[in-house]
Amino acid sequence: MFKMEFREATPSAVASPNSSNPSSPSTPTSPPVVISPCAACKILRRRCADKCMLAPYFPPTEPAKFTDAHRVFGASNIIKFLQELPESQRADAVSSMVYEASARIRDPVYGCAGAICQLQKQVNELQAQLAKAQAEVVNMQLQQANLVGALLCMEATAPPPQPHPQQLAVDTFMCSPQSYHSNPGFIDDDENNNNLGSLWEPL
Repeated sequence: MFKMEFREATPSAVASPNSSNPSSPSTPTSPPVVISPCAACKILRRRCADKCMLAPYFPPTEPAKFTDAHRVFGASNIIKFLQELPESQRADAVSSMVYEASARIRDPVYGCAGAICQLQKQVNELQAQLAKAQAEVVNMQLQQANLVGALLCMEATAPPPQPHPQQLAVDTFMCSPQSYHSNPGFIDDDENNNNLGSLWEPL
């Protein structure tokens, strides 16, 4: 026969699963991080994976970008285009697709080609205006050169200025003082003036 022994369990030996040490601090649990799906997955109503190819280029804050691109190209074609390109060129490719899709929605007939034609027309008009302005500048420069040449010719062919008669007489007298003595009429006039002056002398 087997002898069975039973021992009474002490409170310290048996620990309840819900008991905790009051002295040990409780570790705070961090709230779960909720990652918003990208605009592409949100519009397509699918789960956005961690390595979603469209997430870096279509953030959830800009849903219109993927809406336009998906409307024109389709999601499968966009993913196919991005898979064929290296990662360094994907951002530029997405920007190009979004711009072309927006232009196609605004102008369903010509799309971005219509915008390019309009810009080229404006460039041609501005170039024509620039050529016209340059031609006017050259014409004005030629007119100014002709005017300066005509003024120089007039100054070269103009006769020397004639002196005034009084100035000519003064210059002649200063150059030849002998004419004072050789002019008897001038001497007689001087003597007559002296005689007239003696009449007015006081008595």
